[in-house]
Amino acid sequence: MKKIIKYGFGILLSLFVWVGCNPQEDNLHSLGTPDSVKDLDVTFTSAPTAKSANEIVFTNTTVANFPVTVVWDLGNGAKGTGGKVTGVYPEKGDYNVALTLYAADGSSASKSMVIHLEDDDYGLVNTPAYSNLTGGMDKPEGKIWVFDQYNNFAKEVATATGLNIKGHLGLGPEGSYGQEWWGAGPNEKNTWKMYDFKFNFQQAGAKLNIANKGEGYGRVRTSASVGGYTVTGNSGDDAFFTYNGGNYTFSIDESGKYPALKLSGNAFMGYYCGTQNYDIVYQTDKVMALRVDNSAEGQDWVFVYCLEELNVPPPAVVKEPKAVPLFENFEGATAKIVFVKDAMGDKSAVVDNPLPLPINTSNKVYRYEKSNEFYSNLQFTAATYKFDLTTQNKIKVKVFIPSYNDYTTDNVTAGDWISNKKLQPQLAVKLQDSEHPAPWETQTEIIKAGLEKDKWIELTFDFSGVADRKDYDRIVLQFGAEGHSGPGFFFFDDFSFIE
Repeated sequence: MKKIIKYGFGILLSLFVWVGCNPQEDNLHSLGTPDSVKDLDVTFTSAPTAKSANEIVFTNTTVANFPVTVVWDLGNGAKGTGGKVTGVYPEKGDYNVALTLYAADGSSASKSMVIHLEDDDYGLVNTPAYSNLTGGMDKPEGKIWVFDQYNNFAKEVATATGLNIKGHLGLGPEGSYGQEWWGAGPNEKNTWKMYDFKFNFQQAGAKLNIANKGEGYGRVRTSASVGGYTVTGNSGDDAFFTYNGGNYTFSIDESGKYPALKLSGNAFMGYYCGTQNYDIVYQTDKVMALRVDNSAEGQDWVFVYCLEELNVPPPAVVKEPKAVPLFENFEGATAKIVFVKDAMGDKSAVVDNPLPLPINTSNKVYRYEKSNEFYSNLQFTAATYKFDLTTQNKIKVKVFIPSYNDYTTDNVTAGDWISNKKLQPQLAVKLQDSEHPAPWETQTEIIKAGLEKDKWIELTFDFSGVADRKDYDRIVLQFGAEGHSGPGFFFFDDFSFIE
């Protein structure tokens, strides 16, 4: 049966550290008067809890009359700060526990002791959170987790938690535990090596192995300054740095609203956001969602993972030819045809009719801004079918070609193969196969050139000559001619694709 964690446990798990505060202790190295600490001054005690001999409370008993920072190394991969910490040791053996004090003058002093445990106590980590993550002690090889690359489980996480989860990684306002601002689409980061990250969590020893292909990713703000990674480049707020994975440990604290996953060393879960601490906001034995508090930038990042064997692309949609009439007049609040902008100017939008006279007296039309990009265009792609051109093969559209565009200047071109350098008063309509790796190679294009300016005219593009083609599912509209950098404005309305 699938185990689903909705979180609110009060269980202390392996390698987790409880921290208690002491008024004389401080967590900032720079505070206090310039007094020094010495190794001989450092003392601490240890005592097992009533719960288990393998759960031990360590207490700082050092007498210091000035502020110090208290740092613990519990010998099991876990670290802690503060006057009192609790270490949990599921496995028998010897553990070297060290206490280090830091003073404001830069001095430090340490003391260590070896804790010997005679017996194992795996009951300390026999919880759903650990079992779901690792497979438990019955699965010594552990489980391998990867990003939910194709967003197969993002909806499951959103539905179960009620959080705004859109994709396998994304961000929102700090404290939102969601991806209000952005969520990655399926396979959106395929140009990175992020999807090569594999996270192998094993119950015995709370071990984590991270395997990747030598490159890490994270925030520009913290990757070097906090994470200590060697940044090799960046793209906007994303940093790229050398990272080869490795062997680590982890701990889970289930005492809060959400179980808290903590990684040792410089481990991170595929995208670094300034910390090794993660809230497990959703978890089953197959799917997991982690939230990171990126306090340096006031953001929450949420990541969705699944078992490696479940990270598969969705089955391909087999598109069959179908006659589906299309019409768009831009008068409705919701578009009937969703045209996707490709290298278009940012003023491309539905606007008021620039000349509401016959043959087009409608209120709204589409303003097409050709940018200085070489191949500006609008596209519509049928998501689930191919065009049945045997019966549906004519595209009609009303266009308005303004005379104020610059049709005389020679512009920069994409290459020597472009013979025309000027913006043209024309419209090209193309049918393409969206599944072809180079759809322009097999397209059919009809161009209406030398169009009359400053009046609405209606154009018909007749594709009956390719009625035998079964592969077309995309319509491309391209004003002004392609291959040159000349900008310009054009308007169109009453687009239809009919029988």
